[in-house]
Amino acid sequence: MADRGTSNRSEVTDFILVGFRVRPELHILLFLLFLLVYAMILLGNVGMMVIIMTDPRLNTPMYFFLGNLSFIDLFCSSVIVPKAMINFWSESKSISFAGCVTQLFLFALFIVTEGFLLAAMAYDRFTAICSPLLYSVHMSARLCAQLVAGSYFCGCISSVLQTSMTFTLSFCASRAIDHFYCDTRPLERLSCSDLFIHKVVSFSLSGIIILPTIIVIIVSYLYIVSTVLKIPSPEGRKKAFATCSSHLGVVGVLYGAVFFMYLTPDRYPELSKVASLCYTLVTPMLNPLIYSLRNKDVKEALNKLLEKKSTIL
Repeated sequence: MADRGTSNRSEVTDFILVGFRVRPELHILLFLLFLLVYAMILLGNVGMMVIIMTDPRLNTPMYFFLGNLSFIDLFCSSVIVPKAMINFWSESKSISFAGCVTQLFLFALFIVTEGFLLAAMAYDRFTAICSPLLYSVHMSARLCAQLVAGSYFCGCISSVLQTSMTFTLSFCASRAIDHFYCDTRPLERLSCSDLFIHKVVSFSLSGIIILPTIIVIIVSYLYIVSTVLKIPSPEGRKKAFATCSSHLGVVGVLYGAVFFMYLTPDRYPELSKVASLCYTLVTPMLNPLIYSLRNKDVKEALNKLLEKKSTIL
């Protein structure tokens, strides 16, 4: 049986991305929806990176992290969305074996990196509010670079492990992946290997990734709330909470979608697809809006950039 599974796995050259089980006439509507949202993702995240890089006033740790968040959101969605849009028009809906490996690897890399980056941003807000006089000392440029590099390193290690575990399985069932991109759970359904050890390792890996980031975020905000409540002025408390509300919104959307997807039973694949839309489309689209609409510095930098452009024209 092991020989047969290995043989069948070696013969797999491509997969079929089933996508959404809707009537064919709705594919045009889905394509237009994906196109609109993806255009907003490109505009919002590229615009955010340009604003941060061109305005000297935004040369702070918070905006350094925010620029990296926009970069991650842009490329995380770009790994998934263009292929999904192509498949709305394609009858074959195929993706090569190498393409599937690459898609899973890059998606896992960016989504895990984003989780660690959000934890670093929570620590940044904790330092800014709880130790404002020492903020510039604690959050040095070197530490910020190390936190971002560490986030990418953790994302890369996790992605290598997750991808290698997934594609060492024996695929001897249908080639049809019941999803709109290559992900671990729908790929597991195609396998005839014993998945017990695989699931234990995957669960352990997820715990190692998610628990530390959540603990850092929760502990940081416990200290933040405790410090803010001691501020005597209502305006001071409101201003302090305002600097954290955008970050909390992003954390809530991302982790809410991830938990919903992975807690959804396998017998409801359509619910998993809907949850996946949250962090492949909704979160990358909302992040720039959340930070720009609720951030006075970003709005002023954007107005300054637009005035400069209009003067040139």
